[in-house]
Amino acid sequence: MASTGEPWNPGPWWWLFNEIGGGRLPIVNYSGGTEIAGGILMGNPILPIKPCSFPAPCPGMDIGILDENGEPVERGQVGELVIRQPWIGMARGFWEDNERYLDAYWRRFEGIWVHGDWAMEDEDGCWYILGRSDDTLKVAGKRVGPAEVEGMLVSHPDVVEAAVIGVPDEIKGTAMVAIVVRTASGIEDAELARDLKAIVAREMGKPLAPSAIHFVAALPKTRNAKVMRRVIRAAYVGEDAGDVSSLEDPNTIDAIRKLNDR
Repeated sequence: MASTGEPWNPGPWWWLFNEIGGGRLPIVNYSGGTEIAGGILMGNPILPIKPCSFPAPCPGMDIGILDENGEPVERGQVGELVIRQPWIGMARGFWEDNERYLDAYWRRFEGIWVHGDWAMEDEDGCWYILGRSDDTLKVAGKRVGPAEVEGMLVSHPDVVEAAVIGVPDEIKGTAMVAIVVRTASGIEDAELARDLKAIVAREMGKPLAPSAIHFVAALPKTRNAKVMRRVIRAAYVGEDAGDVSSLEDPNTIDAIRKLNDR
């Protein structure tokens, strides 16, 4: 079985492995991009597989994880996913906009491609992608990856999927807001919201619990199932959501705009 797109969290990974794969079929995780013309990290059926992980870089890819100063991080630490050497199929530029191409990928660290994802390599050499680095929130002075919190939220049996965004806050600087798709269980929205806040507070500390949790029928996603957090945040705070032509269902934006009507 092959998987690509959004970062995994363990609950759905185990469901796919056990319920669809019968506990015996490997899940080949794969991550790359159009501008890569291929993959960066991938599953390898001859290597051990951990839930949500990538056992190795793709052949021919010189991958690293760097801190904010461009220095390699230790195993177990989170940093920017980078490519350190040229590869077959790498983009040469953006059409008629070479400066934007250089700004997007090359000007953070000299001679190094910065892909825009948070990543981590564990002690056993398994790699994890933890979400887009430009989606990262800084709440009460601490950096928080949306995927980290979303994984905690979907661990609740009444949550189908979740998206976490940051909105301006006078006290914290940035407040965390969770937009959640829930099951049709009998639990009231208010009770479920309290339970979800308690889960995050227990795992990360009370200051990092979401300031608000809202429930919607569906999240804005592209046709290949990527959750558009940029669009969600813009709709929630009343800003222009930009180009939404790639959305599977543009009506999901209107539902999120109404959440913050005060």
